[in-house]
Amino acid sequence: MLPSFPQKRMRRLRGSEFTRRLVRERSLAIDDLIQPLFLLDSDRETQAVPAMPGVERLGADPLLKKAELCLELGIPAVALFPVVDPQLKTVDGSEAYNPDGLVQRRIRALKARFPQLGIITDVALDPYTTHGHDGLMDSAGTVLNDETLAILRRQAVSHAEAGCDIVAPSDMMDGRICTIRNALDDNGFTATQVLAYSAKFASAFYGPFREALGSKNTLNNASKDTYQLDPANSEQALLELLLDMQEGADILMVKPGLPYLDIIRVASERCLIPIFAYQVSGEYSMLKAAIQNAWLNEKACIVESLLCFKRAGCAAIFTYFAMDAAKFLLET
Repeated sequence: MLPSFPQKRMRRLRGSEFTRRLVRERSLAIDDLIQPLFLLDSDRETQAVPAMPGVERLGADPLLKKAELCLELGIPAVALFPVVDPQLKTVDGSEAYNPDGLVQRRIRALKARFPQLGIITDVALDPYTTHGHDGLMDSAGTVLNDETLAILRRQAVSHAEAGCDIVAPSDMMDGRICTIRNALDDNGFTATQVLAYSAKFASAFYGPFREALGSKNTLNNASKDTYQLDPANSEQALLELLLDMQEGADILMVKPGLPYLDIIRVASERCLIPIFAYQVSGEYSMLKAAIQNAWLNEKACIVESLLCFKRAGCAAIFTYFAMDAAKFLLET
């Protein structure tokens, strides 16, 4: 006798809250969140970022207050991004490795006050160059790979000397992970971790971030297609991830986030080290605009968007919603 239809009722596991909790495959925790912070070379000043409602550039004192709040919420780490004085920008981006530069000073201040807070720093030249690119350029406008590596080495070591915990090369130059790892080891910073922006795509979702840093005008609508990944290419992305793992990265990054969940899934299955993702400025601004217009429920869409990263295989997420998400999770 044939079983009555339907034999398998999937809704049985969804019928009660306790069962839904018991069979839930993934969860989001405060431990998964990293808060990006924009650094302003000022003592007390803050500046709103118009394209990113709720996000500010932070002077020294506001930065310390924000870091303290992150710790109180249980957020394990922050990522630092400098707003560099245009007068300090040069063709070669040499301010990037100034031991008394903005990033280096803020690392020391944060570590002196909050030694338990994880500090992640961006290693790339675009905030420091007059042309807005992530590497050195020749007279023909070609971004030079090997010549850039020498500057990145010095930048990474200067961050480690200041006390950062994780250097995060986001430049997408070939060979930079091996180069930076060797430089750190040669200078005695064997404990400093390397988080490689391995699958960083030439995305349209970076616009608000570039406005926040002030690199939008210096880049002047130029393309980064010769070094960032083509959004159409998943196999190249996987190869980049595998190469950076072989070169000594401790953690791999996929950026942007939500449009590239397929890449995160493949990376989590094929790579044997943690995968992070960056919910980038464009993702933040789209959600924030919809929230402000009451088109989306704030708590529900923020938590759901971050949970998607965990479902895809992420260990942790860079997100401008980190503090909001932490508050929501503490409420539950």
